Amino acid sequence: MYNQIFFTNVLRLIDELGVSKNELSDRAGMSVSFLSDLTNGKANPSLKIMELIAKALDVPLPALLEMTDLDQESLDMLAGGKAPSSLPPGYVRVAAVLNEYQAFQVRQWNDTNRKNIAGSKPEDD
Repeated sequence: MYNQIFFTNVLRLIDELGVSKNELSDRAGMSVSFLSDLTNGKANPSLKIMELIAKALDVPLPALLEMTDLDQESLDMLAGGKAPSSLPPGYVRVAAVLNEYQAFQVRQWNDTNRKNIAGSKPEDD
């Protein structure tokens, strides 16, 4: 499932940045045919390959694995059932394009929610 999330995000960024698969493959140091196989689901990337692609796109690898434009139904289907979530019930993770002020507000909400989530977890003895 994480492969699909990763390459959904890679394909989205290729489109948003106006980068071709040829250019991305050059930046990442791999053949365009291998990159195409990866983005078409015909090959599984290693962690090293995912790091090379993230670096070539100038984004942190965790961001490519955590967020997706896929809806919950699609994620569940890819997982073969209920997709695992790292968030407690009532919280969702979203990706958005925002202006600077909106991003500032969202960062404040994010900080507050992370504190709330951390405070609701049972303490380790």
